[in-house]
Amino acid sequence: MKFIKYGLFAAGIALFSFSYLKPKPVLYIIGDSTVKNGSGRGADALWGWGSLMAPRFDTTKIDVQNHAIGGRSSRTFITDGRWDRILATLKKGDYVLIQFGHNDSSPLDDTARARGTIRGIGDEYKEIFNPIRKVKETVYTYGYYMRKFVTDAKARGAIPVICSPVPRNNFKDGKVRRGDQDYGLWAKQVAVQTGAYFIDLNQRIADQYDRMGAEAVDEFFPKDHTHPNLQGSTLNAAMVVAGIRELKNCDLKLFLKAGVSP
Repeated sequence: MKFIKYGLFAAGIALFSFSYLKPKPVLYIIGDSTVKNGSGRGADALWGWGSLMAPRFDTTKIDVQNHAIGGRSSRTFITDGRWDRILATLKKGDYVLIQFGHNDSSPLDDTARARGTIRGIGDEYKEIFNPIRKVKETVYTYGYYMRKFVTDAKARGAIPVICSPVPRNNFKDGKVRRGDQDYGLWAKQVAVQTGAYFIDLNQRIADQYDRMGAEAVDEFFPKDHTHPNLQGSTLNAAMVVAGIRELKNCDLKLFLKAGVSP
């Protein structure tokens, strides 16, 4: 009997030790300045929605890391080496929340940023000389780079979630301009192609803006038509949460704090 009790006790200790040592999943957030503006601490009254996500999750069960950075496109987030650094630690059961598009429409090879991508999701490419990096570079479509995020994540057993880019403060005839003819559409198409989860963040927020009206939405944008303040980014983060809650068969919603409302 003593041996049985000792065996059960040892097994219990081993199980506890395994569960204690098992690493938590990580939610990696990648994107541009609308996801993390500057240092992510609200400099110049500007915020990104990714900086507001950690308080919405139970961080005793999941780590939330916002790796977004201003000025990057889907292409330059990769060519800067930022994606490779995430891949070095990305593991099975982790999540990657992806939002790019605002900077992808920039020139491919200008001397200021050289960050643009070819429009669309096809296989087109262009050989350029990158004046910033001083190297020859093959530039692909927005869809190519977005597919790379998804396929690389899946190859490591992680779960990718694509978000269409948040809308800019561009109203016409009482309606905010949507991305359903360009980057919002292409983000959705890549998600369908690759089997990634998809949150139509552009449409969700645009619907909210339409209900609020142009004058009220102007209060969210103290500097320009792209970068929201804390109030605007809080709305954006809420729409991300709402989108996560509605994802079918995606366990990321289980890590949201109880009572967190969209």
